[in-house]
Amino acid sequence: MIRILANDGIDASGKIILEAAGFEVVTEKIAQENLSEGLKNFDAILVRSATKVRKDLIDACPNLKLIGRGGVGMDNIDVDHAKQKSIKVINTPASSSISVAELVFAHLFSGIRFLQHTNRIMPSEGNARFAELKKTASNAIELQGKTMGIYGFGRIGQEVAKIAVGLGMKVLAFDPYVEKVELILNLPMLGANQRVKVPINTVSEQSVITQSDFITFHIPFNEGDKAPIDAAVISRMKKGVGLVNCSRGGVISETDLLAALESGQVSFAGLDVFEKEPPVNMTILQHPHVSLSPHVGGSTKEAQNRISIELAEKVIEFFKNNA
Repeated sequence: MIRILANDGIDASGKIILEAAGFEVVTEKIAQENLSEGLKNFDAILVRSATKVRKDLIDACPNLKLIGRGGVGMDNIDVDHAKQKSIKVINTPASSSISVAELVFAHLFSGIRFLQHTNRIMPSEGNARFAELKKTASNAIELQGKTMGIYGFGRIGQEVAKIAVGLGMKVLAFDPYVEKVELILNLPMLGANQRVKVPINTVSEQSVITQSDFITFHIPFNEGDKAPIDAAVISRMKKGVGLVNCSRGGVISETDLLAALESGQVSFAGLDVFEKEPPVNMTILQHPHVSLSPHVGGSTKEAQNRISIELAEKVIEFFKNNA
């Protein structure tokens, strides 16, 4: 029997599918430092973002045939080395896109309405500072009519664009690998199967950086690389721009972001990911113009269900074709 370790857990629906296909699925987590030994008893490992599958672990487990990542990014897996060892690596790029896109707008709405600030203060000082907080939050702006910059126009970026279009925003999207996309907007209020097609032509990086009122980032990033969004890039943006990063920690330099927040170059930031996790930069965590979430972009009930099903189907397909 093929044994699979779901070391970061798996939704019940995916586990049921795998077990019905004759696989043994173990969900008891093995600590990272013990994986080299514990993983020798399994044919495959399924992870999210917590477990790291690096070169040393891959080399220690010649029995391993498949590594599955529930989610999009695979920066916690040494993909090239796994391929060199003839180990299949799979992920679930289609399953969490909607959840991440919705979180982008949760941060945007928080930022433009000062919710990240008022929600921190009102529980303890709301009575004493009510008038002051009301005055601050009355400087809010609307998203409708503003320009949404999308830096990285894959599946998640396209879901962001759909929401932006629905809110009446102008969309500017940059992606070196995407030239044109036809968005399909489902409009159930008009009846079954009612869809509207919206063509989007991507633009230059310069256009997104310099012309957007808000910019959200959806690009790959490897730990240790130089942040692509640093002080030099931020200085080219509109003064008062709002930034959201729900992709990878380190895409935006936290040091440069803090400086831009203090100068007013950036009006607010929404962060789901951080240079270090757990985040250690308390200035970021306590800043009144930073909206925060603990790396949960794809962690909705619906997304977890979709991820587990997609992952299970791909696992079954792999072992069926390599029996």
